[in-house]
Amino acid sequence: MAVPPPATAESSSREGPSDEPSIADLERAVRDNPTDAQAIVRLANAYWLDGHGPDVVGDLAERARTLDPSNRGAWHLWALAESNPRARTQRWREVTEYFPEDDLARASLADNAASLAGAEHDPVALALALETYQHLRDRATRPEQRDALDAALLALKNWRF
Repeated sequence: MAVPPPATAESSSREGPSDEPSIADLERAVRDNPTDAQAIVRLANAYWLDGHGPDVVGDLAERARTLDPSNRGAWHLWALAESNPRARTQRWREVTEYFPEDDLARASLADNAASLAGAEHDPVALALALETYQHLRDRATRPEQRDALDAALLALKNWRF
């Protein structure tokens, strides 16, 4: 059995060797299986993490959503890739309507609505953020979740435009 080399400062900062396929592998998987929504989502996610722009990621996410409307990852990337804050907030709303139990999407909706409210002094977006954070607060099961949501709600309730 081979003994691994000692950890260096560089190698110890990572969690271990990556088993993730390369972008080239993911591109090949999509090329070989152009109707595999999950393969498309994995490629879109890799592109996003690699710094490719929102246009290519959004196009891939939309393609995956069309192929498999139940693929939550496709919906998340589709919403995330929208660069216009108002349109992105609307996309997150659509995700939460399609996946009503998706608290990650609901948190993204609340965060985007709060950001939109602050940037544009939009009382409708503020109301959406408050309503969404309150919904998350009502569903929270852990004390630290409740505390964080209480703090967000208190801060937003004190906003004045």
